[in-house]
Amino acid sequence: MSVNPGFGGQPFIETTYAKVEETRRLIEASGRDIRLQVDGGVCLDNIRRIAAAGADTFVTGTAVFDSPDYAATVSALRAELALASS
Repeated sequence: MSVNPGFGGQPFIETTYAKVEETRRLIEASGRDIRLQVDGGVCLDNIRRIAAAGADTFVTGTAVFDSPDYAATVSALRAELALASS
């Protein structure tokens, strides 16, 4: 969790980036094929940085469902992810 559990719409906790990086290092060192998911506060403004930190699975709620056009928002999130992997 990258927010305090309980309700949607909370801001992403900045210290999560370092935790994602460390968790990714541990996963890589294990040699196992493990997905690293981030849930909470994921939005257009931070999804690229979260991916760069090592996450590969993302849960978005408010970022999509509070937007006027779900499809456009999902496309924009995917575009940000594409930039993170290039």
